[in-house]
Amino acid sequence: MAADARYRPTPLRFDRLPPDEQRARAREFLARMRTRRSVRQFSDEPVDPAVIDAAVATAASAPSGANRQPWRFVVVRDPEVKRRIREAAEAEERESYAHRMPDEWLDALAPLGTDWHKPFLEIAPCLIVVFRIDYGVEAAPDGSERHVKHYYVSESVGIACGFLLAALHYAGLATLTHTPSPMGFLADILGRPKNEKPYLLIPVGYPAPDAEVPDITKKTLGEVKIDI
Repeated sequence: MAADARYRPTPLRFDRLPPDEQRARAREFLARMRTRRSVRQFSDEPVDPAVIDAAVATAASAPSGANRQPWRFVVVRDPEVKRRIREAAEAEERESYAHRMPDEWLDALAPLGTDWHKPFLEIAPCLIVVFRIDYGVEAAPDGSERHVKHYYVSESVGIACGFLLAALHYAGLATLTHTPSPMGFLADILGRPKNEKPYLLIPVGYPAPDAEVPDITKKTLGEVKIDI
């Protein structure tokens, strides 16, 4: 079968590392990532916009279904917009903690010490709101809109968020993965179109001097890995 004319390959550029350097890099990255914690007590100290831009560019380099790149990263620094996001998030979270979450869920959250109060949404100098783009929109020749199907949207955006969190931590910034439910208010406040749905809200900055985190552990390698 002849290749599709739209397929235009280019030579792969790949730096093969010596085994010793591979192991050293893997260990160094593991050591750094093991220090990552979800932070809920932030300083209001500003962060360098260039660092945020580099981290978002790293996220945008992630693989995606059919290379549709179905993500949008909205970086929020405006204090008034952050205030509106906090107020809306706390309203949803207050309802969730009081009425929506079953006892089993509340029991699971208890060791983390969370509740509906979300002051970090105003205090953190930067919020990155990640949107999933469920379908693309293109102008048809007749002036109408044509929808472009996206593939494996949740999987693709999830991978990009992993890249983003790793890049921000590697650059020396603290983060939190926050998912107020429901999150539709984020699209309204940030003026996003109907094909973009909120996926994740990430406060970014430096920890407060007195920041604390829950005393928790991660599963061991033996618990999460199976060799066959």
